[in-house]
Amino acid sequence: MVNSFGIIGGGSWATALVKILTDNHHSVNWLVRSKEMMEYIGQRKHNPNYLSSVTFNTSLLTLSTDVSAVVAASDIVIFAVPSAYVVDTITPLSKYALFEKKIISAVKGILPQDNVLLNDYLGKEYGVNLTDYFTIMGPCHAEEVAAEKLSYLTISGADELKAIEIAAHFKTNYINTVVNDDVYGVQFAAVLKNIYSVGSGITHGLEYGDNFLSVFIANCADEMAGFLHKVGIHNMQVGVHDGEDPFTHKRKTNYAASVYLGDLLVTCYSLYSRNRTFGTMIGKGYSVKTAQMEMNMVAEGYNASKCIYAINKNIQSEMPIATTIYKILWEQLSPVEGFKQIEQGMI
Repeated sequence: MVNSFGIIGGGSWATALVKILTDNHHSVNWLVRSKEMMEYIGQRKHNPNYLSSVTFNTSLLTLSTDVSAVVAASDIVIFAVPSAYVVDTITPLSKYALFEKKIISAVKGILPQDNVLLNDYLGKEYGVNLTDYFTIMGPCHAEEVAAEKLSYLTISGADELKAIEIAAHFKTNYINTVVNDDVYGVQFAAVLKNIYSVGSGITHGLEYGDNFLSVFIANCADEMAGFLHKVGIHNMQVGVHDGEDPFTHKRKTNYAASVYLGDLLVTCYSLYSRNRTFGTMIGKGYSVKTAQMEMNMVAEGYNASKCIYAINKNIQSEMPIATTIYKILWEQLSPVEGFKQIEQGMI
């Protein structure tokens, strides 16, 4: 069966996903922000604002500014907008618009309106079943996809066989895929790594060195694991391989190494990381508003820090690093003072 894809979002990650799918000769219905952007891509074959080096085969694209039209024309709908804008973007959809659609989330954040993950929101508001919901996570920077540098995507779905089918659409000579059924774990991990990446940037802005950063990230990984255990996620131990892959008959890939530790590392270290860039500005003394104005992309870690702080009031996991980053961003705690507190608590 030939599937039609719809992509909701016009930023760098959405653009990278369009590239991957069209490189695999899939037709894509693409929701973009304006008629001007539609015309530009149609004529010049690239996104004027993000990953402009990527050239598209426009015969495979149907561009639209109408979210309802994009969803109606698609069997598989990919959400690739910042978490803070998801609700407003899909408000025009009818309550039955997503019925019998497969949903893929490339959203690496929590919807701040209700402090919920995308699948919980879509389940409540649009009746989307968890078995029809999949996530596509890293470690994978859009800029490296654009340059066709070898990257890794983790596809998660409650039905792992369906997730394998989904993953096949994204595998290319520059994209490897890892599949698991850990829908909640990978989403929470993506949220947390963005918070810690902001912290990594703050350390850079405060002129800490690599020695400190390595210990900081190791403690972030430990803190993340503690939170995930508290919310019932147990498939995160690096070094453990559960049986063999039924297709390759090799030992199963330990996805914790990629989607938990790998994504945390690349987001904290990479110069492509928007959260690290945002944090660097904060460490150098920029206000949150000034740092946001300087950036052309959304740093998910900002809103995520507030959402996780609120969620953790019920979870009660020990999260001194994430809590301190929240207080720096939202309660005007001095970055210098905040990281003195973090220093004292690290092993």
